[in-house]
Amino acid sequence: MTESRRRIGFGVFAECLLTGVWIALASVPVVTAPAAFAAGARHLRRHLEQRTGGLRDFVTDFRAAVRHGWLVGVAGVAAWAAVWVDLRVARAGLPGGQLAAAVGLFALLAAAVAVLRAAAVWEPGAAWRTLLGAAARRTVRGPGGSFLLVCGIAVTVLCAGFVPPLAVPVLGVLAAAAVAVEQRGRAR
Repeated sequence: MTESRRRIGFGVFAECLLTGVWIALASVPVVTAPAAFAAGARHLRRHLEQRTGGLRDFVTDFRAAVRHGWLVGVAGVAAWAAVWVDLRVARAGLPGGQLAAAVGLFALLAAAVAVLRAAAVWEPGAAWRTLLGAAARRTVRGPGGSFLLVCGIAVTVLCAGFVPPLAVPVLGVLAAAAVAVEQRGRAR
């Protein structure tokens, strides 16, 4: 590998870490997380295409994505609350509780992958409903890419559990993984 390829690779990695910080800050209200990932993914796509862009462009994209993206965030919070209830039912030992918890966790993970895939291809003016429908189909039809995103989610959760500050920049790596999965899928 030449020195310039290493430098480019390190530059992309550094951009991912910075983007993770931006995503984390934009996701503080929680319901804005899908919009933050969409803006972060768009920033990373611009960077990979060697187009200029920085924090201002991220903020502009975030504002455009959050207009309707917050509804996706609300749905995500509601889904998380339903799974939390399922887990409480499973812990209480109620009949069928463990099955309900397992199905709920699986559905929540599948929804998270679909949201990441939708965010990875988001463009200003795109309808979230359309993006999510197409992303759900790609989630099912592209199990390899979906599995990679599940692994990315797991790494992010583990980082948050073991070294909480590390979870912040890892969010950018997760967004980059979603962009890579989508670009890989388009190339096929």
